Amino acid sequence: MKRITIIQGHPTPDRHHLCHALQDAYIAGARSECHHVTSIEIATLDFPLLQSQRDWQEGAPATPAGLRHAQQAIRDSDHIVLIYPLWLGTMPALLKGFLEQVLRPGIALSYEGLYPKALLKGKSARVIVTMGMPAFAYRWYFGGHSLTSLKRNILGFVGIHPVKHNLFGMVDKASTRRRQAWLNKMRLLGETAR
Repeated sequence: MKRITIIQGHPTPDRHHLCHALQDAYIAGARSECHHVTSIEIATLDFPLLQSQRDWQEGAPATPAGLRHAQQAIRDSDHIVLIYPLWLGTMPALLKGFLEQVLRPGIALSYEGLYPKALLKGKSARVIVTMGMPAFAYRWYFGGHSLTSLKRNILGFVGIHPVKHNLFGMVDKASTRRRQAWLNKMRLLGETAR
């Protein structure tokens, strides 16, 4: 049994998006195999954006109370799943702001000596990205730059490894059959906690 934290990064609170259906399928698969699942819906959280390096490093202002549960869930998890739509070539700003708040020093890394020490080693992750363009265009023409940055500069920096991903493209034009195939894939990933 694994402890899984799912971060739903869609910034719209209504649950009528593919991102939410993918999340639900993953949860159904994980729970069918008795994995413990914690879900964090960033659209329902109220938190300010950090405005300086000092705020991030020194915790001033302190992490909002509504995000402390998210920090604890991330610390306690074995596997983290991030799900979000591609907006302007990257993750939505609300998700980036959330990650800046919860992956602070003392939680995700510590500054001891010359180099920061990653505090989230031993955890794995899966990143699920939906997009309007073909996934191959994002991957090959655009180089998957924002996904690479997330994997290397955020998740990898705090010690999360390995980080796997799935890209679902042309979501607005996908047939019912194709969407069902995506949901089946997510359920299987949930069952295997990958």
